[in-house]
Amino acid sequence: MTISDFRSFLFSSMAACTAIGIIALTMLIPHSDAAADESRATGVYFENLKDGGKVRSPFKVIMGVEGMTVAPAGTMDEGTGHHHLIVNRTFISPGQIIPADKEHLHFGKGETETELTLPPGQYTLTLQFADGLHRSYGEDMARTIRIEVEK
Repeated sequence: MTISDFRSFLFSSMAACTAIGIIALTMLIPHSDAAADESRATGVYFENLKDGGKVRSPFKVIMGVEGMTVAPAGTMDEGTGHHHLIVNRTFISPGQIIPADKEHLHFGKGETETELTLPPGQYTLTLQFADGLHRSYGEDMARTIRIEVEK
């Protein structure tokens, strides 16, 4: 074996070992389940309710958000806002102020949980995130599910 052959063998062996090491390391790195959960990719999500789920009244609603921070109404820091729960309506267009009525529930103290009482029936629940002045962040920061309230 010549010196040139030995160098080629040595470098190809080192390259192979490096590749095997990289593959082994990537197998050891934990993978996030949140990345696989597409419902969280849009920004807001229901922690404990599933689309098509059945509940009994009263029931708890746990609200979550990814990529922003929950803050009380009036806080105008970039990347902050608070939750709104909309019953039997869809998302609010970006920049529109979310109404305050029995179908649009505001959580302006920064709450992330509530207990909801609804009579038996089919409902659409939309979780909508908005800024400190209740201006909607739009469909990208909304999530709508359908639930059935049982007797």
